[in-house]
Amino acid sequence: MKLTVFGATGGVGSEVVKQALAAGHHVTAVVRDPSRLAVEGELLEVVVAKLSEHGALTEAVSGRDVVISALGARDRNPTTVVTDGANAAIAAMRSAGNRRLLLVSASGAFVDGDAFFTRNFVKPLLGRLLKHAFTDMIAAEEVTRASDLDWTIVRPPRLLNGPHTGAIAARTDGNVRGSYSINRADVADYLLRAASDDSLVRQTVSIAQG
Repeated sequence: MKLTVFGATGGVGSEVVKQALAAGHHVTAVVRDPSRLAVEGELLEVVVAKLSEHGALTEAVSGRDVVISALGARDRNPTTVVTDGANAAIAAMRSAGNRRLLLVSASGAFVDGDAFFTRNFVKPLLGRLLKHAFTDMIAAEEVTRASDLDWTIVRPPRLLNGPHTGAIAARTDGNVRGSYSINRADVADYLLRAASDDSLVRQTVSIAQG
C-alpha cells in the first residue's frame, strides 16, 4: 500500500508512519518541519510543504492508495488546523484523482450513543475545556462528509502514549461505551486496517481501547 500522511510529526501521525513502514508500506510524510520527524526508512518519502501549497500537496498524494489526515491542535487556543488539513487534502486529492481519505477526529466532541452521565455531565465539561479544538474537528468532519471522496472519519477518545496492544473497540452507530481512552499506537493500527476496509467507506467510526 502507498499512503500519504498529513500531520506525520504528531502523536498519531508518527505512529501511523512507523507502523506502516514496519508493515512494508510506502509512506509519504507531509511535514512543515522535517527535523521533528523521528522516523526513518527506505520506504519513507518526506515532503516539506504547508497546507496552502496546493501543487506540492497534489504531488504528495498523486498515485497513493490512501491519504490519512492526522492533524490536531497542540494547545487550547482557537484553531482551524484540522479543517484546513481536510480542505487541503480534499483539494489535492481531487486534483490528483485520489479517492480514499481517512480523517482523525475525536469522540469527545460528540455525544452519539453516550450514557446519561457522560452525555449530560462529562461531555459538557469537556466541551468547555476543549471548545476550540472540538469546533475545528466538527467543521473538518462537515467538510469531509460534503466531499465526493471515499472517506472514513475515525473518532478516538482521550489519547495516551501507551504501547500498541491491538485491543480496539469500534462502533459506527455511536461512541464506544465504558472506555474513554486509547493509545495512539492503537489508533494508528486501526487507521491502517481501516484504509483497506471497503465496508468503512463513508462511515464515521468511534474507537476506544478494548
